[in-house]
Formats: sequence, structure tokens, C-alpha cells
Amino acid sequence: MNAALESFAAACKYALQTNEGKAGRDAICDLVRNALKDEVFVESTVMPESDERKILFEDPDLGFCICVHTYDGAKEGAPHDHGPTWAIYGQAEGETEMTDWEVVAPATEGKPARVKQVRSYTMVKGDAHLYEPGDIHAPLRRGPVRLLRIEGENTEHVQRTPITRA
Repeated sequence: MNAALESFAAACKYALQTNEGKAGRDAICDLVRNALKDEVFVESTVMPESDERKILFEDPDLGFCICVHTYDGAKEGAPHDHGPTWAIYGQAEGETEMTDWEVVAPATEGKPARVKQVRSYTMVKGDAHLYEPGDIHAPLRRGPVRLLRIEGENTEHVQRTPITRA
């Protein structure tokens, strides 16, 4: 782990330990925005990756993860949540059109939740956005994109709500 990432991870941990609930997540959102302004951090931490998703750090005590997402071409994500955890998306390069959704019919056994579109907005370099547990969103990338994403816990191990568009 490079020194910039080590310092960033320590700052994220401190933010969560000293700020309860949403205040800690908002503090991390500010840390992400500031990190994305630091060209040395971006070049050494976000840019070298070539995997769609790579975990750079997973905190052994609190469980939060620092990930890098790299997309070399267009890609559209389906509406999704992060199950019981939160995620912060930070735009390091390119643009992501993000759409927020709301549930119009909750998931039931054997049936996915149905959602309708609420709003869309474009994330550009330096933007960071917090998605709380249960927030439903979908990204659209029309070209190359690099993201810094912080997850409250490793989303590879969480149960997500099955979702379909209304």
C-alpha cells in the first residue's frame, strides 16, 4: 500500500471512529473529494488499476473497503442497492450519469422490488456522492471512467435487494 493510500485509509477510519452514523460517512465524502483534487493521490492510487473492481484496502476492525473501479468503455449498470451497507462513489476521471430510483413495490418472496426513476445527475471529476443503505441508483458510463469507491463493508459479501424497473 502506497503512503497516500495508507494516509487516506487512516483518515477514513478516524472519521468513522469519531463521527457517529451519517456524520462519519459525510466526513469520508469530504475526504474523497479532497483526495480526488490531489493529482499525486489520483495518479498513484486510482489511475494505475485496470480491473473493473479492485479492493485496495479493507479495514480489519471496522470492515470498510477502499476500492478502485476502472471502465475502459461504455457500460450501463442496472438499478441496485448495497444491501445493508453504504457506499461513496468518487469520480476520478470521466463522467458517470447516475440515476436515483425509488421503490414503488417492495420485494416479496420470489418477486423483485419494482422501482421508478426519481432523478438523474452527472458526476464529473472531483465529485463524491454518498448512497445510504437501501438507496437505489444506477450508473451509466459512456466512455472511460475511473472511480474511487468506499464501501461500509465489502459488498461482495452482502445480500442485495432484487430489483426490476417498473
